[in-house]
Amino acid sequence: MSESLQVLERKRAAVLEKITALGDLRPGSLTTTQGKCGKAECCCKQPDHPGHGPHWRITYKAEGKTRTESLYEQAAIKKAEREIDEFRRFQQLSREFVDLSAQICRGRPMEATGPREKKRRKPSGRK
Repeated sequence: MSESLQVLERKRAAVLEKITALGDLRPGSLTTTQGKCGKAECCCKQPDHPGHGPHWRITYKAEGKTRTESLYEQAAIKKAEREIDEFRRFQQLSREFVDLSAQICRGRPMEATGPREKKRRKPSGRK
């Protein structure tokens, strides 16, 4: 059996409160890169050497383009992780909010608009 409109509206209000309680958030993903430099005398030229790194980066879309920022400090990496996690929570709550709103829309009765007008026939073009 479906839930009553009041229950659905309370759930939607609770989700909205959770959304407003979110902290700083940003879309994107954290990645690492590791590689060998171009210096001939560097230790990374050794066959078993894994290369320099890991170098942390955050990648995200902005204005239709993929942007990448390098993160050099551990504090910046932790901050970006928190912001991305918060963005994921926002996405989940947003989906819940939309789902609940759709259920409410389907369950809400239509308002009476009065008697319907009959469709009138178009006059024929014949004379």
